[in-house]
Amino acid sequence: MNPSRRQFLKWSGAAVAGLSVTDLLAAPASSISLQLYSVRDDMKKNPIETLKGVAKAGYKLVEHAGYTDGKFYGMSPKEFKAVLTSLGLSMPSGHTVLAPQMLIGGSFFNDQWKKTVEDAAFLGQKYVISPWMPEDVYKTPDDLKRFMETFNKAGRLCQQQGMKFGYHNHEFEVGKFKDGQVIFDVMLQHTDPKLVTFEMDVAWITAPGSDPVAWFKKYPGRFELLHMKDLKKDAKAHHGYVSTEIGDGIVRFADILKNRKLAGAKYLVVEQEDYGSKTPLECIGIDYQRLSKLV
Repeated sequence: MNPSRRQFLKWSGAAVAGLSVTDLLAAPASSISLQLYSVRDDMKKNPIETLKGVAKAGYKLVEHAGYTDGKFYGMSPKEFKAVLTSLGLSMPSGHTVLAPQMLIGGSFFNDQWKKTVEDAAFLGQKYVISPWMPEDVYKTPDDLKRFMETFNKAGRLCQQQGMKFGYHNHEFEVGKFKDGQVIFDVMLQHTDPKLVTFEMDVAWITAPGSDPVAWFKKYPGRFELLHMKDLKKDAKAHHGYVSTEIGDGIVRFADILKNRKLAGAKYLVVEQEDYGSKTPLECIGIDYQRLSKLV
């Protein structure tokens, strides 16, 4: 039996051992969420114990990055929802890649993507976020415009379930095509704001020298989720930066939060990918405390 399922069956219908009501209610409900990729290795080893630690750190909201073959971290949607509820957690958003192979004839979504959307709705998600797109869909502006129509169609499918489709950026989106057009501009200009939102990773916008607030001003209301990640320079690391605790890096969080209404931000999603000498759970606890003081 899958370890996650075995744990679920043990916990189902019972109080969560070692987690008091005081622990669950210690932090007020807020817009602060946690991208579970921040504790990815722990989630693979023991998802329920890890989620327990996330709740103890103060989080009331999480964002998944572990939906595969119709299961969330090895658990069925029903099982995973029960675990979240037991821990006082809810999940307004989640990451699942929308790739060309999920299309049939370039027009219709296959059963895999349709089930993805249905399962997200069952979990109570408000947003289905694609965190990546393959290079061949943005070789030229015209290629990207065609793929953005796929985003709009995904948005319509999500809308039928009371949700919205979204996209999470990295650093390449602020790059330019040969004709000078910026990739992110093309994406924002050719998606329907009623159907498609964007989850801005403020760190990966900042790292190439772009300004998150400038994007808020250019496209107000288009960024309903913000990935609150910080980066510090490291010559040996990917693109010269490593992830660090909020406030220890290059991102200007005060400016971003001052303009969060302009962005349209409803959720602030903490993400940390590197940890130094600390554990992931220690890091995400520090991130929660620091961000809570800024909000």
